[in-house]
Amino acid sequence: MKYALYALHRGANVQPDRLAGTARRVEDLGFESLWVGDHIALPDDAPDSSTEPRLEALTVLTYLAAVTERVRLGVGVLVLPQRQPVLLAKQLTSLDVLSGGRLVVGIGVGYVEAELAAFGVGRADRAAMTDEHLDVVLGLWRHDRDHDGRFVSLHGVVQHPGPVQRPHPPIVVGGHVRAAIERAARVGDGWFGWELTPDQAGEAVARLDEARRRLRGADAPRLEITITPPDPFVTPDDARRYAEAGVDRLVLVPGEMTAAGTDAVIDHAAAHLLRHGA
Repeated sequence: MKYALYALHRGANVQPDRLAGTARRVEDLGFESLWVGDHIALPDDAPDSSTEPRLEALTVLTYLAAVTERVRLGVGVLVLPQRQPVLLAKQLTSLDVLSGGRLVVGIGVGYVEAELAAFGVGRADRAAMTDEHLDVVLGLWRHDRDHDGRFVSLHGVVQHPGPVQRPHPPIVVGGHVRAAIERAARVGDGWFGWELTPDQAGEAVARLDEARRRLRGADAPRLEITITPPDPFVTPDDARRYAEAGVDRLVLVPGEMTAAGTDAVIDHAAAHLLRHGA
């Protein structure tokens, strides 16, 4: 099982010294990766606080790339319709180059309508935009020069260098609905599920496996499964149950993005998971 921390873009963790120090400590303890989320402008009625400090995801990952050496860097997940894909492809490539090939790219369609609307994205178009934006990013990573689509057109332009990771950084598709499962099975290298128990994770893995075999064939490689558990204080027995359900990575999300709340999750993982090989 791989263990990751999700926290360093929010709350008390956004202070530069706190962010850098915590990232280095997490790396030294043996966490496999650091993950951040992607909300840019939230309404007051959003599920997450609109007033809690929150840094932009790719900027934070760039900072983390500079202050760490080994830990992988994931975004879980980019709201792809809100990102201009030609610029995004260059940003992600730059991150992969500067981190020495440590980037993991999570993508999703988004669900906060007011935030999507602030970027001119209608709810009815978000899935189609996600698919096309991903096509553009992957095409530019292949050094394609042309794309003529519904939302994006480019002709005779190319991007260099490509990402360090070839053919590209892992693409992890987030979302629990059928369309997200199908997207992950069709184009993803992995899948990201939010606040799932081991039983719920097992059900999702079964759905993903069925869709992957149907869309890519029985010999297609399995998807890497990333889950955030409902409770970040995972026990070794919990970790065993997640592994038996087909989960590869647990991303631990503090209940409160305070220094104390984040440190408590790190300390628990260090004492009960990382040192015991759970």
